[in-house]
Amino acid sequence: MKAMVLKTLCNLKEHPMPLKLMDLPIPIPGEREILLKVSACAVCHTELDEIEGRTPPPYLPIIPGHQVVGRVEAVGNKAGAFKLGDRAGVAWIFSSCGTCKFCLAGHENLCPHFAATGRDANGGYAQYMTVAEDFAYAIPETFSDLHAAPLLCAGAIGYRSLHLSGLKDDQRLGLTGFGASAHLVLKMVQHQYPNSEIYVFARSAKERAFAEELGAKWTGDTIERAPHKLDTIIDTTPAWQPVVEALANLEAGGRLVINAIRKEGDKRSLLNLDYPVHIWQEKELKSVANVARNDVKEFLDLAAKMNLQPEVQLFALEQANDALLELKAGQIRGAKVLKIV
Repeated sequence: MKAMVLKTLCNLKEHPMPLKLMDLPIPIPGEREILLKVSACAVCHTELDEIEGRTPPPYLPIIPGHQVVGRVEAVGNKAGAFKLGDRAGVAWIFSSCGTCKFCLAGHENLCPHFAATGRDANGGYAQYMTVAEDFAYAIPETFSDLHAAPLLCAGAIGYRSLHLSGLKDDQRLGLTGFGASAHLVLKMVQHQYPNSEIYVFARSAKERAFAEELGAKWTGDTIERAPHKLDTIIDTTPAWQPVVEALANLEAGGRLVINAIRKEGDKRSLLNLDYPVHIWQEKELKSVANVARNDVKEFLDLAAKMNLQPEVQLFALEQANDALLELKAGQIRGAKVLKIV
């Protein structure tokens, strides 16, 4: 099979072709695993964090990719949830221990043995991959393979972020950054909370224009102040400074949810906090850690009911480096997806 493989951690500015196209053996599924013939894999900013070492794989080489859609090509001798030819998806959660206090409480995203697809195990930047059948998802017929792929991370993590935000209908929501996840959150809010106004902060004029196309009440740069204080804000950026700016835009008692696995740049940026401006009046800050399987399942059901179709930009498998470089440069409109044939 063909696969795009990460062999060495590097900075994309210095090494703009981090992934190498390789011919590898097709993996064999374990007894409770399925083998997927991959048709689509969406590209995520977390892949940049893996490549540049902010959340490095435990071993190299590794095949990235954790928003995977394909058809079942083979099943292990103790697997029975999927039949040959079934369509299935794989998300960021590749496995968890199933026995710790977090798993038993339904918070497997916090499991100390949480394993991530494409980081801790080979992922979907390839023609084939294996996964435990318990960590694969049936894909609703509403979606094409290419449109389903971004739902498995950008959509699912956006769903979890929106849940953690505590937003109520008629409250004001801010979105900092407007990429793959945020544009799906905006559509979810319009469906679930039709009386809530959405305010979008983004450095890119193109991202702001896209948000306006989709119905944002107001858009501005990440350093701007919204015309109203916001009840809750979801930050999807890779940087620290938007976190500080978002706190200044929060209403008293408001909550900021950080939807990012890692932040780039100087950690000391947080020392620029001004207590009365950014923290006082019982403001809350909450991070999003991974996703649980229920997040993915619940979100796919919701997405099918509302026919939530992400905006996608298509790339061939061999163009994975180009997609990553565009993501690094902030050239974003919706989600980037590898079409794998």
